[in-house]
Amino acid sequence: MFEDDDNPDPRERFERTKKLPIYKKAEEISELVQHLVKSVEKTDLKFKRKGEKQLLNHSLAYLMENSLIIPAKIMGAEAVEQYDLKMENAAIIRKAARELVTDTHGIEMTGFKDTEYLDLLRKEVDELRILFAEWVKTFDPWDYIIDRWGLFNPPGINYDDHDPDDDIPFDPNNFPEEFFDDDFEEDSFDEDMDDEED
Repeated sequence: MFEDDDNPDPRERFERTKKLPIYKKAEEISELVQHLVKSVEKTDLKFKRKGEKQLLNHSLAYLMENSLIIPAKIMGAEAVEQYDLKMENAAIIRKAARELVTDTHGIEMTGFKDTEYLDLLRKEVDELRILFAEWVKTFDPWDYIIDRWGLFNPPGINYDDHDPDDDIPFDPNNFPEEFFDDDFEEDSFDEDMDDEED
């Protein structure tokens, strides 16, 4: 997503992510959901069936949770480079956004009459969907690690494909001398271990 430098400072990456249209829309949705939840909580609803109040409370809790997941996962996706990790975050965002719309129907079923809030939230989620689809197009499919679960591989890559990295020999007993400190004394290590056991 950030082509001008390969390894931006985490704080700089955070600030840049906050300027993305998709992130701004996610924040707007979170704010709208907070207002919606307060509005529902202030409404004197008449429940007709047992369990409707619990259903409403669950819908409100899920609404808040899903609205907070979306910006967090956008940050998560922007914090990594690998395609499979970006797509994993994107799938969670998609699920949370779709559940926001489902939650609005649950609230409506309990008799909440101020449907303009619910309609506005559905409209905002639809706008997020378009931004989301464009954002996902920016993921680099060639920066990947094979997803052995088979869910988030780039097109043309299968979960059982050979990974060229597997051909790199690894010998745990063959470390360069620079990895070891010349001042390290095995006797002092044994003494430290004895002290910890006491």
